Amino acid sequence: MTSNSGGSVSAPNLLEDCGTRMVGPYVLGKTLGKGQTGLVKIGTHIASRNRVAIKIVNREKLSQNILLKVEREIAIMKLIEHPHVLRLFDVYENKKHLYLVLEYVSGGELFDYLVKKGKLSENEGRKFFRQIISAMDFCHAHSVCHRDLKPENLLLDDKHDIKIADFGMASLQVENFLETSCGSPHYACPEVIRGEKYDGRKADVWSCGVILYALLVGSLPFDHDNLKVLLEKVKKGIFMVPRFVPQLAQDLIRGMVQSDPDARLSIQQIKQHPWVQNTYSDSLVLETEPSMMDVILPTGITCREDIDIDVFKSMSSLGCFKNKDELVKKLLCEEHNVEKVVYSLLFKHKRKRLSITELSENQIIKSTSGMLY
Repeated sequence: MTSNSGGSVSAPNLLEDCGTRMVGPYVLGKTLGKGQTGLVKIGTHIASRNRVAIKIVNREKLSQNILLKVEREIAIMKLIEHPHVLRLFDVYENKKHLYLVLEYVSGGELFDYLVKKGKLSENEGRKFFRQIISAMDFCHAHSVCHRDLKPENLLLDDKHDIKIADFGMASLQVENFLETSCGSPHYACPEVIRGEKYDGRKADVWSCGVILYALLVGSLPFDHDNLKVLLEKVKKGIFMVPRFVPQLAQDLIRGMVQSDPDARLSIQQIKQHPWVQNTYSDSLVLETEPSMMDVILPTGITCREDIDIDVFKSMSSLGCFKNKDELVKKLLCEEHNVEKVVYSLLFKHKRKRLSITELSENQIIKSTSGMLY
């Protein structure tokens, strides 16, 4: 097995020690759940006893397209470190499996919490919503669009704070529009449903508006058992907000769940909205996230030999840098560009992971720092 934090190091697959199964320095425990791409098990670090969630992806059972999606998800998650985004700590791999070492959160899905409680109080709904918007502002500042925001992909930690998860549909938007229709029909915006080119940031705003509706109402603005009817409802964009929802919150929801993407509120407008700004016991400060283009100092690359092969392959997996020759040219040119900034973020993450301690080969795989490709 190798750790894809960086360069590859040969080591055993899953180590057997007195009946326990290990991935790197983590002892595998009970199964937490099963998703489209594999099992998720709890993992306990043998030294620190810290717990993580380990997603086990079986390469042999998935199509090439799904594997490419997993690779893109890994690369995108390593671009983002935010208090309200689920962290990806490391990736191990062998010929048969990928092992994604993720932050463990114990509170379950926001979806299940809503099913149990029904509609939330205004203050609790606002707390969750502010955390979601803070995280999405950070993602968008790093050119990342989630594209599948829904309560099932919003997890709660032991402090009852939001962690945005499942970036399997996410995309790096470095050009004006995206084309792939994705997401869940109940939370997807009209332009995505119609199969049009769209701005992923505006698509995320629509989804956040639907989520806010669900938080405060306890149901969805667009719903029907018949998928065709549901899609038509979304495309029309006509919905009712119950009278018990405060007027300012109604105004915010209607500004976000707006059929015309050009008339839809931006993240900055949402953060400045009176309902969001309403003072109460919340320590979260909604500051403007600067664009990564303005704050990331590019890593110095003077010749082709300076390009880190692991980082380069990670960039290729993102899907927006498909022409490798053109990517090399962009990395070597003198101008400040998004390619250099993304490279620098991934390279920084690689260097950070180099601090992982190497233990004996019989127990722990040396984790070097890099990206899956």
